[in-house]
Amino acid sequence: MTKEIGNGKIIRPPIEKIASGREFNPHRRMIFKGWTAFGLFFAFLWTVGSLFWTGLSYLMFVLDDGWAFVVWLEYIWFWWPLGTMFYWAVMLPVYAVIMIGLWLYVKRIRYSLRSEKGDPMPEIFVRKGLLNITEKHVPFRTITNLASRAGPLDRLFGIGNVEIHTAGFSGGTQAGGNTPEERLEGLIFYEELRDFILQELRRFTGTYVTGTEVLAPADIAEKVSPNQADSEMLITLRQIRDVLTKLERKLDRE
Repeated sequence: MTKEIGNGKIIRPPIEKIASGREFNPHRRMIFKGWTAFGLFFAFLWTVGSLFWTGLSYLMFVLDDGWAFVVWLEYIWFWWPLGTMFYWAVMLPVYAVIMIGLWLYVKRIRYSLRSEKGDPMPEIFVRKGLLNITEKHVPFRTITNLASRAGPLDRLFGIGNVEIHTAGFSGGTQAGGNTPEERLEGLIFYEELRDFILQELRRFTGTYVTGTEVLAPADIAEKVSPNQADSEMLITLRQIRDVLTKLERKLDRE
C-alpha cells in the first residue's frame, strides 16, 4: 500500500525481501586471487613459448643447417628480447581488461542464507553474472552433499569455497560427474558457513548425515519419525507379500 503526501513523495511500507534476504558477497581477496592466477597463466604461456622457440631454433639452425653454437646464441640474444617485448605488449592490455572484468564480476556476486528478520531461509540464494545475471535458489531438501574446498591460491589468500551438490543435477554425481550445482566462492569464513548449512540441512531433512558420520541405533530411532516408521513397515509388508505370491505361483505350477 502506498500513500502520497503533499510534496509528491510516495511512502512505501517496509517489505521483506523474500527472494534473497540478507545478502553478503565474496571477500576482495577473491579478486586478488584471480589477478594472480591470470598473471601466472600469462607468465606460463611466455615461458613455454620461449622454451619452444629456443628449442625449435636450435634444431633448425644448429643441428640441421650446421650453425655454430656461438652464432646461434647471438641469434637468440638478438631476437629473444624483441619477441618478449612483442608478447607482453599484446598480453598486458588483455590482462588489464581481464582484471577490470574480474573486479566487476566479483563485486556483483551475492549470497544469502538468512531472511531480513535474521531467520534462516529454507534455501540458499546465489546471484552471479556480469552481463547475463543469474539468480538461483537451492532448496535444502534437494542438497545431497556438501564440500569445503581451498586450493593452493585460496590458502595463500586465506579464502575458500563451499560446494553444494544436489539430487538430479545434470552435471553432478547423478550424471557420473563430480561437478557441484552451486559454489559459494571467495569466503574467509567458508568452514563456518559449511557448518551452518549442514546444521540447517539436518534440521530440514532430519535423518541427513555426512559420509563420515556414524549413527548409533538409538540415534537412528530418535531421528526416525512415526510416519517414516509406518512407511518402512508398509514397504516391508509389500515385499513379504510379493515373495509369498511368487512361492504360491511356483507351487501351483508344480
